[in-house]
Amino acid sequence: MACKVSLTYSGLMRGSDLTLSYHGTPVVHAASISLAPGQVTALVGPNGSGKSTLLRALARLHKPDSGSVVLTPTAGSTDDTVDAFALSHRDFARRVTLLAQSRPTPSGLCVRELVEFGRHPHRGRWVRGDENGAASVARAMEMTGVADLADKQVDQLSGGQLQRVWLACCLAQDTDVLLLDEPTTYLDLRYQVELLDLIRDLADEHGVTVGVVLHDLDQAAALADVVVLLDGGRVLASGTPQQVLVSDTLSAVYGIRVDVETDDATGHVTARARGRHNSAARVIRTS
Repeated sequence: MACKVSLTYSGLMRGSDLTLSYHGTPVVHAASISLAPGQVTALVGPNGSGKSTLLRALARLHKPDSGSVVLTPTAGSTDDTVDAFALSHRDFARRVTLLAQSRPTPSGLCVRELVEFGRHPHRGRWVRGDENGAASVARAMEMTGVADLADKQVDQLSGGQLQRVWLACCLAQDTDVLLLDEPTTYLDLRYQVELLDLIRDLADEHGVTVGVVLHDLDQAAALADVVVLLDGGRVLASGTPQQVLVSDTLSAVYGIRVDVETDDATGHVTARARGRHNSAARVIRTS
């Protein structure tokens, strides 16, 4: 479904030489990543490779030991390049939103009320007026297929429904940078496909800058313009799906034979892990 996104700052998000630690132990080492307007960048890698931690750093939820995260406007903009960590919470939230891997299930709220939380950065400190709020909330609910649940209590939703409501909350925020951490979790096949289509539409039709952690390599290959492969907290490869999703590389990273096939007509890449039962090849997943 066509949608209108309110863009006020369309530009590049760049993390440079980021070293990130938990309790003093580095888990991401001098990682650099760029997210460009109108492109989907997918972070992939085995469990513990640092992909979600790196995404959280871009969202300012994990302060780096060293390195930087900056927002750079596109050519012709009058905005200046800014340090993401120097922005106020409100200013950052007007530019960047994150759909986290897990969120609490609030009680006492209906779906519409939860989605309305996405409009908080657009409301004045002392004035609650939000001229575009109602339209943004309605559009976000329709885009994510939860409009018919608007009056239902959030704590009565299934996991898949709740995931889509949280995504609607992010879309209602009307930011130029959208970060998603394993967004297809809890979704059945139909809503996985529809969500990935929506992400692609946001990039293609509205120039949104998208960074997404995915555990399904085939989904990353089909969705992303750029794939960033992490292993052991380091960026091992970055480029197009055809450049990064290479059999020898994936086999070494995941510790299992991974066959990669490329469709000559479409260029689409398919990655399949081979176990002991080779006749029953399975698409590799690293959730």
